[in-house]
Amino acid sequence: MKSFISAVKQKRAIRLWSVLTWIIVWQIISILVEHDVLLVSPVTVFLKLLQLVREPGFWQSVSYSFIRIAAAFFLATLSGVIFAALSARFRRIEEFLAPFMLIVKATPVASFIILVLIWIPARNLSMIISYLMVLPIIYTNVLSGIRSTDIKLLEMAVVFEIPKRRRITHIYVSQVLPFFQSACLLGLGLCWKSGIAAEVIGIPKGSIGERLYTAKIFLATPDLFAWTLTIILISVIFEKVFMLLVQHLIKRLERL
Repeated sequence: MKSFISAVKQKRAIRLWSVLTWIIVWQIISILVEHDVLLVSPVTVFLKLLQLVREPGFWQSVSYSFIRIAAAFFLATLSGVIFAALSARFRRIEEFLAPFMLIVKATPVASFIILVLIWIPARNLSMIISYLMVLPIIYTNVLSGIRSTDIKLLEMAVVFEIPKRRRITHIYVSQVLPFFQSACLLGLGLCWKSGIAAEVIGIPKGSIGERLYTAKIFLATPDLFAWTLTIILISVIFEKVFMLLVQHLIKRLERL
């Protein structure tokens, strides 16, 4: 468990100098293009974002999309872990879920969005799509983690009559954590991409997707870039907060 926490803390691939370099490149290209409809400068995007933040509709759109996509991720994570544990314990459940997981992983996101939009209102579309995109990732990785658990450790636990609760927290959990971390990091980005894509197609009123679609229709490129930057910032912040929650839960388990 400690190795998992240290790995999360050391995960700092993005450096400030790298970000600044890309912003400078962006600025240079925007100057060369000389057309705001095609590519706006980072300064223009930043100023537009500051303007949007002061509008009440901005926070309504952010909260609308955030609540649905974040809820979908938490539900997918919880159900993915439960399904993986049941599949590892009961082979019939794994066989039953296998076709469903294969279909979800193989079907293009756009196809799912259009199909689901036939059955449910647009206001719930992003939640369903985000859930479906994240669920197979969590399920597959956690199941692989359970299957890769060291058999010798389990045999030792049986020999020394270690209680089942301690076997779960100190053997299974510690073995599965690296797989769970990878699944979460991949799923966190995918849930926002798929959720916003669903909103752009379904255009639910008051969502970030609606604002992106409107910006595209009116060729409001500064708005389009500003909303895109907003999505990136929300996704990054949500990832950091979620991983901190995971670390907190791990520390709680260590005390058991």
